[in-house]
Amino acid sequence: MPSLRTKSISTKVTDEEYAQFEASAGEQTISEWARDVLLKATKPNASEQTVLAEVLALRTILLKRPLRFITRANADRRGHAATNRAGGPEQVEQARERLAEAATGGMP
Repeated sequence: MPSLRTKSISTKVTDEEYAQFEASAGEQTISEWARDVLLKATKPNASEQTVLAEVLALRTILLKRPLRFITRANADRRGHAATNRAGGPEQVEQARERLAEAATGGMP
């Protein structure tokens, strides 16, 4: 048996905002739609998390490799080390898999 909803959340909106909510809710009641939107907002988005991880990896590479101080002779050595810390082909494939799963609602 589903648990009863006994708590309430309330807010005031303008006529224009209410009209936007009605349009967004479609066939759902505004309460059902608002509940769904609020619950989804509390869950982390897998796609956003993956993109953030990739951005942070790129940031790591760029911060560890200041181009103006690196000579051509040691650029490859330092570049490979920074790239290895940020991730290699395995991590790229894992990121692709996570994005694909997020796009299909968590189904592999």
